[in-house]
Amino acid sequence: MNSRWIGFIAARYLFPRHKKSPSPVLSILGIATGVLALIVIIAVMNGFQLSFIESILEISSYHLRVASIPQHNIEYAQSILLALPGIEAVVPFREFQGLARGRRGGQQAALVRGIPPNTLGMDAGFAGRLDFELGSFNLESGQNAVVGAELANRLGVRDGDMITLFSIPSIFSAVDSDGDSSEGSQVFTVTGVFRTGFYEYDMNWVFIDVASARDFTEAGITLGVKLRNRFHDRQALELAGNALRSIQGFEDVQLSSWRDYNRSFFGALRTEKLFMFILVGLIFIVVALNIYQAQRRSVLEHHEEIGLLRAIGGGEHAVRMIFVFDGAFIGFIGAASGLIAGLLISLNISLFFTVIESTVNFFISIINNIAIKFGAGDLGGFSIFSPAVFYIKEIPSRIIPVEALIIFMFGFLSALLAAWFASRKVSRVRPAEVLRYE
Repeated sequence: MNSRWIGFIAARYLFPRHKKSPSPVLSILGIATGVLALIVIIAVMNGFQLSFIESILEISSYHLRVASIPQHNIEYAQSILLALPGIEAVVPFREFQGLARGRRGGQQAALVRGIPPNTLGMDAGFAGRLDFELGSFNLESGQNAVVGAELANRLGVRDGDMITLFSIPSIFSAVDSDGDSSEGSQVFTVTGVFRTGFYEYDMNWVFIDVASARDFTEAGITLGVKLRNRFHDRQALELAGNALRSIQGFEDVQLSSWRDYNRSFFGALRTEKLFMFILVGLIFIVVALNIYQAQRRSVLEHHEEIGLLRAIGGGEHAVRMIFVFDGAFIGFIGAASGLIAGLLISLNISLFFTVIESTVNFFISIINNIAIKFGAGDLGGFSIFSPAVFYIKEIPSRIIPVEALIIFMFGFLSALLAAWFASRKVSRVRPAEVLRYE
């Protein structure tokens, strides 16, 4: 028999003329809702997680670190690394734990990193992560400092003000008769106040010239390496290790990747995302059960027709494909519509949440007006991501195409498999029995 009849009958069963058969609309809406919800949630989660990860990699940890380098050969090591394929920037730095004190007596523990004055020109990724609220990145003078916005607020300083930096050892060592540390401290002029969007950096970080940092710590210079693609770190580690250790005097250099010194943090983020994926993905199980029951009911309702089709030459597999086609149609339409809606919302996530907040606040204002008339208190406003709780200026969203495709396939396959399992009941239909009673 020609297989075109399968599609014709599948369309009749999917859109029946009588109302007794289950409608596919609810199943399509269920699949679409699941795909939409999962795409939006994962996109927002990606936005938060990747903003944190990229802040860590671009500002703090770099993609690779090269330590234990002979200090008189730092520039030579830089030139060797920059000549390797895939390496975009090599920045020398030294850092120490210190204490920052402002002009009004405010003080805060800080991580002080010494970097070259031309770092913004050397490292585009680092430059792109600093948003200056006041001043600029100016370390040309050895006594200039650039501080985080929250740290500046804590110390009560602005650009042009003075701060005093202490190294931690100096605080516990030589103390003069007035009770102030006399060694290991210097006064710096604040030339810039930056914000990264990551509270830990905005509250605790100070940048000074790498030459000035030598007066605070005996630690040697470490090279921070940026790659064009951070996921090629293993290949870059091997290339850099072979290139450096083959040179006399560089045999003891130590190399590490961003995966090594951020393993626990990134692992926690990955686990969080996986469990969120699973929890929201339970929607598909519920919808698949609904499709399964609807298709089983359809098989029972068309029991006589199935027997007739089997009797005139329709094989068991061909008849089952009628119901599988219905499931595939439901899954594809639902997943496709959910995918399109999810992408549109994710790409305009701030507008989406603004509309939700405005709608909720409209009803809250009505309730407040009624409550005030009866002498009750004001309920206040509603904000999904309140600045009082979340350290963000806008809601981030990041769509990863592979993940969007996986979510689409989950929605499509859940309907397809549900229909396939429901169609197994076709094999129990005996054409002879059906025709005998007819």
